[in-house]
Amino acid sequence: MRRFVLALLLAIVSAAPIARTANASAQTAPEMHATVVTVHYRSAKIQGLNVFYREAGPADAPVVLLLHGFPTSSHMFRNLIPQLADRYHVIAPDFPGFGHSDAPDHKDFKYGFGAYADIVDELVSGIGVQSYAMYVMDYGAPVGYRLALKHPDRVTALIIQNGNAYDEGLRELWEPIKAYWADGSSIHRDALSGLVTLEATKFLYTDGVSDVSRISPDNWVQDQALLDRPGNKDIQMDLFYDHRTNVPLYPAFQKYFRDHQPPTLIVWGKNDKVFPEEGARAYLRDLPQAEIHLLDSGHFALEDKLDEMVPLIRGFLDRELAKL
Repeated sequence: MRRFVLALLLAIVSAAPIARTANASAQTAPEMHATVVTVHYRSAKIQGLNVFYREAGPADAPVVLLLHGFPTSSHMFRNLIPQLADRYHVIAPDFPGFGHSDAPDHKDFKYGFGAYADIVDELVSGIGVQSYAMYVMDYGAPVGYRLALKHPDRVTALIIQNGNAYDEGLRELWEPIKAYWADGSSIHRDALSGLVTLEATKFLYTDGVSDVSRISPDNWVQDQALLDRPGNKDIQMDLFYDHRTNVPLYPAFQKYFRDHQPPTLIVWGKNDKVFPEEGARAYLRDLPQAEIHLLDSGHFALEDKLDEMVPLIRGFLDRELAKL
């Protein structure tokens, strides 16, 4: 099994450099902010489930909605939230089955990206939010883009970090998952079990990172503890399978980009083997005015490149949301 997991995680070739990439460390932008903010940890009852979310910042400020990836939760934004909440109303939910949200048995709740988009929609509407900039990462991308299809006029801006919407972003690593999509068989389902092990979780945080001492081991310890909860493996396998429903929506996502041209910042760990940099560059076909920065990092770029990403994100939000 260990050999299979390593082969699964490492089966990808390096990509060509991007000519339009900006040097993040050379950008002139606001510095990191040291303002002390209060983060509230709340839950809302949605469709019978307790949905956990982090909330901070002025209630009347422009909203920034943070949508997390696999296998983490809103915990991935714990360091970013205080850097934005002095000026913005920040909301970061945990999808059901992740973090502190309820995780009902997969036989009792149909886990899927459409369901997640509906739940996030109900959450922000219940809070009274009418518009929002979205930070989407990994699973958060198809959730956020489904939300954008439902309410395109509510999206004020996009921040995209290692979140895919193009065929180019699904390379060799995805072949075993695509095999599962093709037949839904128990054989192919069981073959993916290695992706929810500690070895795989740690890999997602450390691979492609030049200085691993910048990555807190709390990340994979916490994520793995939640993955190891009874029944959670089946939840994750169901989500791997439901991911197949996102691919047919790629043309609709891309049409949304072309038709609405939301202001877009792409900050991407270019060494990511899950969503390689080809997936980042593909956005420029439909969002030619997007600002793009490929960082020398991996899948969870916020963990080691927060100091580079915060000035880029704040500068982008300050410029774009001030126009509203």
